[in-house]
Amino acid sequence: MGETWLVGWQRWDEAWQHALYGPDGFYRQSAPAEHFATSAQGLGTTGTLLAQALLELARRHDLTHIVEIAAGRGELLAAQAALDPGIGLTGVDIVDRPAHLPDDIGWLRSPGGARLPDELTGLTDTLVVAHEWLDVVPCPVVTRETDGTWHHVLVDTAGAEQTGPVATGADLDWLDHHVPGHVGRAEVGLPRDSAHADLLSRVDHGLVLVVDYGHTAATRPTDGTLTGYRDGTQVPPVPDGSCDLTAHVAIDSLGADVLRTQRETLHDLLGRPTLPPHELSGSQPTAYLEALSRANALATLTRSGGLGDFWWATTLRGGGVLG
Repeated sequence: MGETWLVGWQRWDEAWQHALYGPDGFYRQSAPAEHFATSAQGLGTTGTLLAQALLELARRHDLTHIVEIAAGRGELLAAQAALDPGIGLTGVDIVDRPAHLPDDIGWLRSPGGARLPDELTGLTDTLVVAHEWLDVVPCPVVTRETDGTWHHVLVDTAGAEQTGPVATGADLDWLDHHVPGHVGRAEVGLPRDSAHADLLSRVDHGLVLVVDYGHTAATRPTDGTLTGYRDGTQVPPVPDGSCDLTAHVAIDSLGADVLRTQRETLHDLLGRPTLPPHELSGSQPTAYLEALSRANALATLTRSGGLGDFWWATTLRGGGVLG
């Protein structure tokens, strides 16, 4: 890498932060869509459908502006602008404003990780969307010893690990409250909870939506979920800036008003995927192909065992009731 990387053993959250958001970190060099596909980036027509769903969500709550946290290179924002030129749009990410974005899309540069721009405050009539943001907010990785005590996991820049100091204080409190006894290794979700609370505090009136892959107390993985991605392939997590580092979100610890799967939410916002009648292929072939493409994309976004299992965590700010 172009930077002299830190050497020796570090707690995973420290190494993770440096590897993704340091001066020569992964997200300062790479666009997310270059390394992995999400509902918003790198999956073609699914991005358009997600844009439609978010516009419908904003419409239902009479919101006139959408802010996207961890906007990548603005792919989802551009799709929303094409569908509704009248909606206000702002992206937030660690990089400078992408040159290809339409001039009427705003942009704020983020410090990276859990930190948000100071200017992002006092939002009104706004839908704030954090799509696959919390999974890349670094957090401590811990392992439970045979005597039941939790220890921080230390890592070097080659990805080798060793057991570190005992987890204490707020980290231990979080583990005691949120992690069942059968779990032997976990990511401490406290930094994600704090980041979510900070995001909520920036909105005076509107809706905050977090979309991410995650788990609840009943489904906590026994061995943690920290992993890496490079060039579209899952790889071992190595904090040297060469790959994305991500871990599932303890979605139930965030304190959101409503938790639903992406499958449930998109069925509500967009309906269920329905194949067009085959006779349409002869009379209106273009319309048939468009309807077929939409049905396939919606099926991809809502498929069990895949993107449909993502969580949508929503919280209203400034009054009102979520349905």
